[in-house]
Amino acid sequence: MSAELAALQPPRPAAQGRWRGLVLPLAAIALWWLLASLDIVNSALLVSPAQVWHTAADQVVSGRLWRALGASLAREFTGFTIGTVTGLVLGALLGLSPLFNRVAGPSFNTFKQISLFAWIPLISVWFGLGDVAKVVFLSLAALVPVVVNTCDGIRTVPTGLLEVARVYGYTRWQTVTQVVLPAALPAIFTGVYLALIYSWLATIGAEYLLVAGKGIGNTLIEGSEHFQMDLVIFGMAVVGTVGWLMNASARLLERRLARWTGRNN
Repeated sequence: MSAELAALQPPRPAAQGRWRGLVLPLAAIALWWLLASLDIVNSALLVSPAQVWHTAADQVVSGRLWRALGASLAREFTGFTIGTVTGLVLGALLGLSPLFNRVAGPSFNTFKQISLFAWIPLISVWFGLGDVAKVVFLSLAALVPVVVNTCDGIRTVPTGLLEVARVYGYTRWQTVTQVVLPAALPAIFTGVYLALIYSWLATIGAEYLLVAGKGIGNTLIEGSEHFQMDLVIFGMAVVGTVGWLMNASARLLERRLARWTGRNN
């Protein structure tokens, strides 16, 4: 990037400024603690932070957290992998082949309009309520963003790059592997990043709607059915923390990938 373009970029936030994002969560916890201490709200509905902390410690020490989290993450990564690989192949075919796009494009555009949760009745009838049904559901959640971003990334490769490849006499295979795919890589990675987040959110939805088996979603159901608000809040905190870690890991990987391909964020 030239010095002139670099000068136009907005300044990066100072490292210490990033901690300002913690102000609101800490204030919310302080308010929660105060309301629980003053006993203003029914304690059965608004349990204290200390009670949630004790429940968290019990879940960790007893191993129930790790068993539930392990089951959820195993489904998440299985469904994510299947959906992402299938999406990369389908998106590449749609983006590279005009004939395939004319044949399969309209069907895919109709398919992606169907709400993800509308598939639940069909999936439960075909695959039951076990892990297979949940993995199919997660694969569908990961599939659409990967296909859309891969196809769009390939189609929006600058014409100038393709002209350069033609001038240098690149074969079709060389043009695809050395020009098209590297240029489309940021869009493809965006699709994979969205698939990771969507499939994690779908994991909780699948465990909540397809109840059989273990998982963090089942922990939330258990807390709700037994009116254990401490267990419900603990489960929500675990879901948010895992989602945040996935988001942070994907962002870190994206920055490293951008540096590797010579592109700045």
